[in-house]
Amino acid sequence: MAKEKVKKPFYKKWWVWVIAVLVIGMFATSGEETTDTTSEPKEEPKQEEVVKDEPKEEPVEEVATETKEEPTKEEVKKEEPKEEVKEEPEFTISQQNAIQKAKDYIDYTAFSKSGLIEQLEYEGFSNADATFAVDNIEVDWNEQAGKKAQEYMDYSSFSRSSLIEQLQFEGFTAEQANYGADQVGF
Repeated sequence: MAKEKVKKPFYKKWWVWVIAVLVIGMFATSGEETTDTTSEPKEEPKQEEVVKDEPKEEPVEEVATETKEEPTKEEVKKEEPKEEVKEEPEFTISQQNAIQKAKDYIDYTAFSKSGLIEQLEYEGFSNADATFAVDNIEVDWNEQAGKKAQEYMDYSSFSRSSLIEQLQFEGFTAEQANYGADQVGF
């Protein structure tokens, strides 16, 4: 005969008791919090008692204003209201995303101002948001022209005039294109 395995009832298993202890512990701790709030509130001192205990103070300001002389011009200047610090305007989500995308593109490769706006428009941003983004990031456009000129020189051979022409085609101004050509040694 084979020995049959006898199953223990569920309440005799160790994990059932662990769960039971945890549940009872949770109820016990939550019960302590509720008993404190259900107890009768302590009686607060009456308003009259509090007023009697406080020392009476005489208004210092009245005495000080009576003896003070009229302010000088310098003191009046000091008391003038300070200029309010202008908070940065809150940008729309589209403007924030356009700014971040513009920064990402500038970190990735060189762009002219108009070229970056066109790229952002290609990405689906409105012209207003793309222009706003490009106007609200810090970019040295001469540096961008120099980087773009180097990209072109790494790709192909150019004469100075054809490189300047290509940079202007990319949207750089004549000054920026000349600066870019100077940066690569022309």
